[in-house]
Order: sequence, then C-alpha cells, then structure tokens
Amino acid sequence: MKLNIVPARQGLLWVKLGVRTFFRQPLAMTGLFCILIALMSLTSLVPMVGIVLVLVLLPAGTLGVMAATRVASEGKFPMPALLLTAFRAGPAHTRAMLTLGALYGAGFLSVMGISALVDGGKFARLYLLGGKLTREMVMAGDFQAAMWTSMLLSLPLSLLFWHAPALVHWQGVPPLKALFFSAVACLRNVLAFTIFGLAWTGIFIFGSLVLLPIVVALGGGVNPSSLEIPMSVFMAGVLFMFFTSLYFTYRDSFVIPEEETAHEPT
Repeated sequence: MKLNIVPARQGLLWVKLGVRTFFRQPLAMTGLFCILIALMSLTSLVPMVGIVLVLVLLPAGTLGVMAATRVASEGKFPMPALLLTAFRAGPAHTRAMLTLGALYGAGFLSVMGISALVDGGKFARLYLLGGKLTREMVMAGDFQAAMWTSMLLSLPLSLLFWHAPALVHWQGVPPLKALFFSAVACLRNVLAFTIFGLAWTGIFIFGSLVLLPIVVALGGGVNPSSLEIPMSVFMAGVLFMFFTSLYFTYRDSFVIPEEETAHEPT
C-alpha cells in the first residue's frame, strides 16, 4: 500500500472536482442520492435494529456514491445499480464490507454512548431516534457538552473510515488494515484535508449568507418558516456535492493499481 503526499492546495481541487463532477450529471447524481437516502430511511424503520442496520450499511453506501462519482467523472451516466457496488463483487467482498460496517456501527454507537454519560442520553436519543429540538434543550450546558463530545470523538472515527470502503473494495485490503491505512493517509495529508473541510464550511456559510437576502427580496421577509425550504434545498445540494468529492480524496491519497477496476461489476 503506497500513499501519495499531496500539497495543501489539493484540498481546494477536491472541492472543485466534486462540484464539477456533480454538475456533469446533476439529475443522475441527485437521483442516486435520493435513492440512497430513501433506502436508508426505509431500513431505519425496521423494528428494534433499524438504526444499527443503517450504520452497518453506511460504508457500503459511501462506496456506491464513490463508484457513481468515478463513472460520472468519466463522462458516463451513473446507473442506480452502482449503489450496490459493495454487494456485487462476490461473497468475500460482501463479507469484508459488512465487517467494516459492523466496526463502524460499533464505533459510532460507542461515541453516542460516551456522549450519553455527559447529558444522560438526551443528545444521543435526539440524534439517533429524532424528536423535537427545543431552545431550552439547546441552551442546556450538559446538552452542549454532549454535542461537542460527540463531535470531537467523531473526528478520529471519520479518519479511520474515510478511505476504508474504497480500500476494502477496490484494493482488497482487509477491514482492520483498511482502517489503519485510511487514518494514516488522512494524517499524512492533514493540510489538504484541513483546507478541504474549511472550503466546504465556507461554501455553506457563504451560501447561507447569500440565500438570506434573496429570500427576503422575493418577499419571504425574515420569517424563519420562509427560509426552511430554500435552506433545505441548499443544504442538500452542498451535501450531495461534498459526498461527490470523496472519491477524489481517495484517488489522490493512494497509488492506485491499474487493475483496480477488476472487481467492478459490469
């Protein structure tokens, strides 16, 4: 496994490639994201184990998005079947991806469990099960502490799993080794990933500041309800483009073997 060390400016290029690739096939990519969200939402409705199943399947869903991004970046139309890429390369790859998903589920639930020690589980229940977010809840010190605790602990979890699905599927790396190489790649390219994260944060903040006066000018006033739909659409668009950019972070962080596509379904 050979890593590439990229310059800090590569983070901006990843953002640019994500945006450009999304707009190459905007309807197809939007449709794929909506299908994935719908599948995850339906899975979450399974009694007792729905949330756990979603967590286990999340790495496979991430790989599907990356596979679709690669196809779109080549100027081709990404078909919905690409979302099942993780399960179309044979039993061994399927087991490896499900193992990776189980590890992610265990890690994420551990983060939520630690946050529950801070506020008695209020933040964890809201995050995992949903519910009404009140001003009193947000202003509570223990709730804020639990939120920040989960955010801080989620960072190393993200580093471990950032490249792992791609490494398991395309390069046949065992799940535990994939977690190690993923974290090392992120840390070795920490400046590029920092720029990458700051750029997406800036896009969201700048877009929100631009969107507010537009809504007001169109007669929406400053009523929070008038911002709900346009903000939801904007946030979804930014999120879709962010996930589209993930493939490029993997492609540039590793030396990709020529036979990488050997396990890709036809």
